[in-house]
Amino acid sequence: MDSLEKIRQQAQKIMTDSKGSHDWEHTQRVFAMAVRLAEKEGADTGIVKAAALLHDVARGAEDASGGRVCHAEKGAEMSREILKSLGYDGVQIEKIAHCIEAHRFRNSKEPQTTEAKVIFDADKLDSIGAVGIGRAFLFAGEVGARLHNKGADIEKTKPYTEEDTAYREYMVKLRKVKDRMLTDEGKRIAEERHDFMVKFFERLDKEVDGKL
Repeated sequence: MDSLEKIRQQAQKIMTDSKGSHDWEHTQRVFAMAVRLAEKEGADTGIVKAAALLHDVARGAEDASGGRVCHAEKGAEMSREILKSLGYDGVQIEKIAHCIEAHRFRNSKEPQTTEAKVIFDADKLDSIGAVGIGRAFLFAGEVGARLHNKGADIEKTKPYTEEDTAYREYMVKLRKVKDRMLTDEGKRIAEERHDFMVKFFERLDKEVDGKL
C-alpha cells in the first residue's frame, strides 16, 4: 500500500462521524478538483493530493467547539503527525501543512505556494454553485438554523445559531468567493458557479415572498 492510500485511509477514518456539510464526500470532491487544478497550474500533484485528503481532518473539532477551534490550524497539526508516522520528510510535511493551514476562507494565513493556492481554490469551488448551495443548507440544518432570513441584519447575526442560514452564508461568504480565487482555472470555473448561485438566491427571495 502506497503512502497516499495510507493517508486516505487515516483521513477517512478520522472523518467517519463528520457532519454532512464537511464529510468525506466533500473531501473526495475537493481531491478531484484539486488534481484538475494542479494539472492546469503545474503544481506538485503529490503535495496537492495529500493536502486535499487531509485538509478537513479537524473539522469535527471545530464543529464540536462551536467554531472556537480553527480546523485549518488544528488540521495542520494533526497532519504533521500523520505524515511523520508515514515517513514523509520535513520539507514535504511543511509544504502539505501549509496547504492545510492556508485553505480556510476566514483566515489570516494566505496561501504562499502554487499547491496551497490549488487547495484553497478547490475547497472554495465546492462551496459555490449547485453543490455549494446544497452544502450551505446542510450546514444550516446541522446548527438548527431557519430556512431563510432575508430581512435579518446580517451584521447582527451569529454563526452556529438559528440565524446561521444558507442565505447568511451566501451574504457573509459565498458571494465573495469568486473574487478570492487564486488560480486561472479556479477563476474560470468560479464565474459560472457564482452566476448560478446568485440566480438561485434571487429566486429563493421571490418564492419566499410568494412572487413565484
